[in-house]
Amino acid sequence: MPETIELMGAPGSPYTRKMLALLRYRQIPYKVFWQGNMATINAANAKYPKPKVSLLPTFYFPDDTGALQAVTDSSPILRRFETSHSGRSVIPNDPIMAFLNWLVEDYADEWLTKSMFHYRWHYAADIEKAASILPRWYATGASDAEIAPLSKMVSERQISRLSYVGSNEITKETIESSFHRFLTGLNAHLQSATYMFGGRPASADFAIYGQLTQLALFDPTPAKMIIERCPRIYAWTEAMEDLSGLPVAEDDSDWLRNEDIGETLVNLLAEIANLYMPYLKANAHAVKNGDELMQTELDGRPWTQNPFPYQAKCLAWIGEEYAALSDSDKARLADAVSGSGLIEALQG
Repeated sequence: MPETIELMGAPGSPYTRKMLALLRYRQIPYKVFWQGNMATINAANAKYPKPKVSLLPTFYFPDDTGALQAVTDSSPILRRFETSHSGRSVIPNDPIMAFLNWLVEDYADEWLTKSMFHYRWHYAADIEKAASILPRWYATGASDAEIAPLSKMVSERQISRLSYVGSNEITKETIESSFHRFLTGLNAHLQSATYMFGGRPASADFAIYGQLTQLALFDPTPAKMIIERCPRIYAWTEAMEDLSGLPVAEDDSDWLRNEDIGETLVNLLAEIANLYMPYLKANAHAVKNGDELMQTELDGRPWTQNPFPYQAKCLAWIGEEYAALSDSDKARLADAVSGSGLIEALQG
């Protein structure tokens, strides 16, 4: 690993915000290039390669020969930092807590982002703000006349992608109901724990934070709802941005213990078990069958969207993480999350 991590991102990318906050908390030096500036940067110094799949953030790591590689996918990258940088870990040391952290992080990255994308590109006020602001992040000095066609292009492109995220008139109520339950559950949990798994942030916290930087801090419709109903979540999101000065226990005693898992965390896990896991299974089935459209029922309502191959991999990875637990750890996990339906969802 280089002494200073280099990455490209964008303020409107929840995954960029996730990783920047994590780097600050872990006290890892970094340099971020905003996406709109990369053409200029590479014109002067064409050393930054393009990734195989264009995702944000994009990290630039040297390979065995010293040549830079463009690496994406936030969850594997932050676990790479666990090996390369010591101290201030974001992975709980208890195997069952580490598994639950993996699960909640995946839920935030892959399901909460449906809420983020839905609210931004479904409601008129949110579309108007996003179309106005997003192009200006990349072209601050452009005139209003120059921005107008960029705004039109951005909004049309993103709205056309709603089918891949799963936001449509059929799924609207399910996405919004799920998000309301998540807010209620997180609001209750933050009254008993500062972070998801105790007195220090885990990778799941940064994943949730990343989505909330848009839902609570940027997009008008969900932001208004959060400020009115759950001001605690708004405040938590703002505070998560820079935890570089947060003291953590050197003996890792600030992690939640499995015997201390309370009702608020179990309720959040129940939402994952009863909605997100069935979604992942239906999606994986559609991907395996080569279906053009995934059709199932979630939360008692019809759900239809284009299958998403990456999320089929997510289900497989969750299964692998669960299978890697010892029998005794699986027994402890079952006892800790009793009543959530999670074990049945993992084994079914």
